[in-house]
Amino acid sequence: MLSIKKVFKFGATVLLVGLFFFVLHIIKADTKTTAEENDRKTEEERIVADSAKSAPPKKSQKLEEGHYKWQELEINADRLVKESEGRFKKSWAMFLVRESERYEIDPFLVYELLNVETGGTFNPELVGPSTKYGRAYGMAQFMKNTAPWIAEMGGLPYEDELLFDPYYSMQLSLIYLDYLHEKYGNWNEALTAYHRGVGGLENYKKENGHARSWYAVEIQENAETHPTFASAN
Repeated sequence: MLSIKKVFKFGATVLLVGLFFFVLHIIKADTKTTAEENDRKTEEERIVADSAKSAPPKKSQKLEEGHYKWQELEINADRLVKESEGRFKKSWAMFLVRESERYEIDPFLVYELLNVETGGTFNPELVGPSTKYGRAYGMAQFMKNTAPWIAEMGGLPYEDELLFDPYYSMQLSLIYLDYLHEKYGNWNEALTAYHRGVGGLENYKKENGHARSWYAVEIQENAETHPTFASAN
C-alpha cells in the first residue's frame, strides 16, 4: 500500500513538472510573438517614414525640413560654380550661399559684387591698385583702414593676412552689406557706399541727384539674371 502511494506521489510530481514547463513554453511563445509583432510594426513605421521622405516635398516641407533646404543651397552653389566656369570654387559657393541666407541677402548679389571687385577672376590673393586711400585686398577688396572696424562689428578677429582668406573676405562683405542695407534701406545706396565709402556716396548723390552708380546698377542687373534674385529696392 505504501508503495502505491509513493508511485502516486511520483506521478503527480511528474505531472506538475510537465505542466509547469508547458505553461512556460506558452508564455515564451506568446512573448516572442508579441516581440515579432512590435518589430513588424516598427519596420512598417520606418517604411512609411522613408516613403514620406522620398515623396515630392510640399512647399511647407521645403521651408521647414533641413534636408530639402540643403538641396536648394547646393543647387544655388552649383549655379555659381558653373557661372564662373569653375573660378569660384564649390566650397566657396556653399559657404556664400549658406551665410547669405543667415543675413537674408541674396547670394547672387554678393557673387556679382565679388565678380566686379575681382574683374571676374575671384582671386582671393588680389591686391588692388594704389590710391590716395591705400590699396584694397582679397576677394571682396577691403582696405586696411576699413576692414578692422567691420570685423569688430561682426565679432571677428582681425589680422591683415586674413584679408586673403576667401571665407573671411566673404564674411566681411556680408557683414558690411548687411550694415549698409540696414542703414539705407535699398541696394543702390548700399552698393554705392560699399564701392565709394559713405562719404563718397553722399558726394555722388549731391553731384547726380541719385545713388544709381554704374557699380550698383551692374551688380543688380547681373544678379537679376539668376532665377532666385529678388530685388530689395
